[in-house]
Amino acid sequence: MTTLVLVGLVSGLITALSPCVLPILPVVLTSAAPGPGSRRRPFVVIGGLVVSFAVFTLLGGALLSLLHLPQDLLRWVGVAILAVVGLGLLWPRLGHLLEAPFARTRMPALNRDGNGFVLGLGLGLVFVPCAGPVLASITVLAATAQIGPGLVVLTLAYAVGVAIPLLVMASAGGAILGRVKAVREHTPRVRQVGGAVMVATALVLAFNVAEPLQRLTPTWLAGVSDRVENDAGVRAELDALAGRDGGSSGSAGGPTANAAEVMTFDQCEADPSRLADCGPARELTGLTGWLNSDPLTLADLHGKVVLLDFWTYSCINCQRTLPYLTTWHDEYADDGLVVLGVHSPEFAFEKVEANVADNAARLGVTYPIALDNDFRTWRAYDQRYWPAHYLIDRTGEVRQVHYGEGAYAETEALIRDLLGLDRAAPSQTVTADGSALTAGRTAETYLGAARMGPHTNADVAAGSAAAYTLDPTPPQDTFSLGGTWTVQPEYAEAGSGAELALSFHAARVHLVLAGEGTVTATVGGVTTQVEVTGAPTLHTLYDGPATTGVLHLSLPVGVQAYAFTFG
Repeated sequence: MTTLVLVGLVSGLITALSPCVLPILPVVLTSAAPGPGSRRRPFVVIGGLVVSFAVFTLLGGALLSLLHLPQDLLRWVGVAILAVVGLGLLWPRLGHLLEAPFARTRMPALNRDGNGFVLGLGLGLVFVPCAGPVLASITVLAATAQIGPGLVVLTLAYAVGVAIPLLVMASAGGAILGRVKAVREHTPRVRQVGGAVMVATALVLAFNVAEPLQRLTPTWLAGVSDRVENDAGVRAELDALAGRDGGSSGSAGGPTANAAEVMTFDQCEADPSRLADCGPARELTGLTGWLNSDPLTLADLHGKVVLLDFWTYSCINCQRTLPYLTTWHDEYADDGLVVLGVHSPEFAFEKVEANVADNAARLGVTYPIALDNDFRTWRAYDQRYWPAHYLIDRTGEVRQVHYGEGAYAETEALIRDLLGLDRAAPSQTVTADGSALTAGRTAETYLGAARMGPHTNADVAAGSAAAYTLDPTPPQDTFSLGGTWTVQPEYAEAGSGAELALSFHAARVHLVLAGEGTVTATVGGVTTQVEVTGAPTLHTLYDGPATTGVLHLSLPVGVQAYAFTFG
């Protein structure tokens, strides 16, 4: 039990320091505006958030199902609370009207000063943390009515872990505002500003405006989270809580004749760069609906290579993987690849089919999606992560397992192996726009250290910033780095004065880019500017007649370049 408390606290602390809190952070920072009770107000607001988040995470889904209410009702109630409290602060007369129904009751009043506990309750209903094994365990066990003392302790510890940094931020915001003379002298105006912040926050949450910022989790924070939640001891505690046998074989049917050779899913995940024998794939079961396809079974897909991806649409980690999944779907479907998303909801509002359909369309997901609202397929695979994928060969055997983000180059190489395509050769499928590919075009070229393509730079320093000398005219099908770059396994991150020259033959040149800034691309004297924002996304740098030429790139600091593809 002590381990569960510590894990919950640490995971909650990490969540509160991540971009996942950005949508509610403005309200937290302004929650202690000067006025009566302002010193204790942050405690009341954060207390309401903790109570709301913990109670409705554990019981919300079951309560809504029992009352036959829409599963996204609580989220919209939270948005409405923020908007109503904000409007009451913006217009005092409206605040008095809102307060009137509660004046003779003992219920928390939505008064013009903005009841702190009610405000906290609203924040708890709209707070969507980043997914991880701890939150996955809480969500799945609560959704499947496996609520016991261990789960309650883990949930409360997680909520308190989230609350600590938020309380520090709220108190600091109040202290700063209290020391500014202009703020003290114009308290009513300050409250109106706070109301405007709340209304704006409600709109941001309603329209998912903050998602691109939420995806930008710092590398160091993601690393800390991975080390904590992927620790063997932590995994064992979470497995015990869920009644999961962490050492079970990948095979769903128990021991087989070659059981000694079959690896568990966790053993397979330890090395996602090679094809392994992870046992027969487990059949899809207990699904509640389908999007983008008629109902499918893995038996129906025998003879196909299947990439089974567990995800949920509000999970920022999942969203960062989607550009890769959609690209593989587009590129390899004609060769026999089926990308199949299993949508296992993290929150009650993600159980609503219309919500999943709308967000899948917004995120560009066109491959089949199985709705796993009851977590039966999730549990069949002993799942504990969003996202996670299982690569299944044509005979129905699982050959690769990967939890979380990353391993994109390794996964694509294994997909090509199972499809019978040369790893080093480009795909032979048509591109997404259906136009013909250029004969003899340059092969797909990776910029990360794990699969770095042909280049002219000697002694590339993987994992650390280094200065490189640009060759402005590199040999055919070769690239050259100039300026400062930090080459990571999956990508190269631009530093000061970062440049790149690529000699290619193609009619179209695409590059997966991530980060923020404007990338300048020049081919044959024609310059194009590409705006990069957020998660890794495929950008077109050249689209014209087939040509043999040199592409010159200038990249701002912090932009990450993953891989070139050609059409």
